[in-house]
Parts: sequence; C-alpha cells; structure tokens
Amino acid sequence: MKNYHVVCVVFAIALFFNACNTKKQSTKDSDSTAIESPSPYLGQKPPGLTPEPFAPGMVTTKDWECAGVFTPDLKEFYFLREVGEDEKNKKMEFVVVQNKNNQWHKSVISPRVGTPSISPDGKTLHLGKRYMKRTQAGDWSELKKLAPPLGNMPIMRLTASSKGTYFFDEFKKDFTGSIRYSRLVDGKHEEPKLLGKEINSGKSFHPFIAPDESYLIFDGKREGGYGDSDIYISFRQKDGSWGTPINLGDKINTPAWEAGATVTPDGKYLFFNRNMGSKKYENVDIFWVDAQIIENLRSKNNE
Repeated sequence: MKNYHVVCVVFAIALFFNACNTKKQSTKDSDSTAIESPSPYLGQKPPGLTPEPFAPGMVTTKDWECAGVFTPDLKEFYFLREVGEDEKNKKMEFVVVQNKNNQWHKSVISPRVGTPSISPDGKTLHLGKRYMKRTQAGDWSELKKLAPPLGNMPIMRLTASSKGTYFFDEFKKDFTGSIRYSRLVDGKHEEPKLLGKEINSGKSFHPFIAPDESYLIFDGKREGGYGDSDIYISFRQKDGSWGTPINLGDKINTPAWEAGATVTPDGKYLFFNRNMGSKKYENVDIFWVDAQIIENLRSKNNE
C-alpha cells in the first residue's frame, strides 16, 4: 500500500460498481473469537487522555485496520481491515463486531464498499456516496446510491448531523481534497457548498460533524503540524461561522499519519487511525482516547 489515499479511493471505486449489482449484503462468519461481556466498547477498559490501541487482537492487530464506528446503542462496531498473507493477495474487508447474548462476535459483511459512518439516529449506514438503511427487521437494506450530484462525487467519507446535514470530503485526482456540506431542506439535500478557507487548505479529508453541529473534526497536512497528516477540530462560533482549526496536540498527532477521527455516539470517546508501519501503510491501527480532550480544547476556544 504505497499511498493510503490512492489505494482507498481506487479500490473503493472498483468495489462500488461491483456492489451495485449486489442485491443483498450478506454477513458470513470469519472469526470464531468472541468476548463474553455485557459491557459496551467490546468489553474493553476505557482509556484516559492518552490514546490506546482499541481492542487488541479483536480489532487492532499488526496489520491494517481503520474507520471504526459504533451504532448509537453501542451493540455493533464496524470497521475496515486488510487481510492476506502477502502483498499481492491482500484484500480489504468490511467487518462488524456485534453483541449477541452478552458476547461480542466478529464477522465479515462484504469486501470494502466505502468508509463507514452511522447517522446519529442509527437508521443510516453511510459508505461514502452510498448508504444502507436499517430495516424493521433490524438488518441493513440493499446498498443504495445518493442522488446526484452527491452520488456522482468522489467522496471518501460522509457524516451526518442530527439535522440531516451532510459533511463530506471531495477527493481530487491531484491528491488534494476539500470539505463540503449539504443541508436537508424540505426533505431533500441541497446543492453541496464548499466550506471556507479556514477549513479547506487544499488537503482536508475525512470530516466528522458533531450531532449538534457544534464542532467539525477533520484531518490534513497543514503548516505547523507534527509531520504527516494531523487531526484538527474547528468549533462553531456564535455567529455561525467556523473557528480557526485547532491541532489536537502531540498526544493525538505524531510525525506519523493520523486521520479519520470520529466520536462515539455517547460522546465519551474519540476514535482515530494512526499509521504504525512504514510509508506503505501496512500497519494502520485504530486508537481511542477520552473525548474530554475535545472539551478541554472547547474551553480554551471560549476563553
């Protein structure tokens, strides 16, 4: 994996077209590992203000895992992983860990079909420019495509606020990216609008919008950062504008690549991805940390 963005986008595009012909997303058992625990977060001991790998052995391994998200009831955890013994045979998978009868069970849903995020009400599983709806039976619908122009855009990650506003990145062929938003107006999403220069520096990716739209988290390589891609947060100002992005600091960001941050539905923990391998990204891990780090930055922002 010579370049994370190239691999993710090219591979995902190919799978998107293949997924269009898939009438039903099937889930097959792939791991016999199960953790017996009625507690949320896969039975893991929550971290403090220092990030820790999430669920070692169950989720985080010596290989590539990223984009971990929980459903609002905290009973399902979705993520992407790469499997295969050698470089030529590696493939990306879309995986879920579910709590069934107080045990956490891991299974493969499908090949990768996009970067997952879940709407605040838990009814929509977003996968870039595609999505699935929660059915009355509790499973997910067939894979669907967003209406144009959203469905025609090169989206890596799309997240939604409680108002239904979409925030998403637009990956460009020159390996730059920008973040746009689209409000829900009279039941339909309006034409996407570009966020201002305070957010878009030319390399802004993987947005996460807070359910109440009070802050926006994203990543990119910016002046004054710690090296490779860093994670930033921008707080909504009293006049509705977005504040100057704040680097999440040296406990979150390192000289390595950090990206794809999200906050658990209960608001307690921040999840993000970190490259623990070489520039080939052969070992990307999912980390989590107490979301108090956000509140600490919010307090400084309001001083």
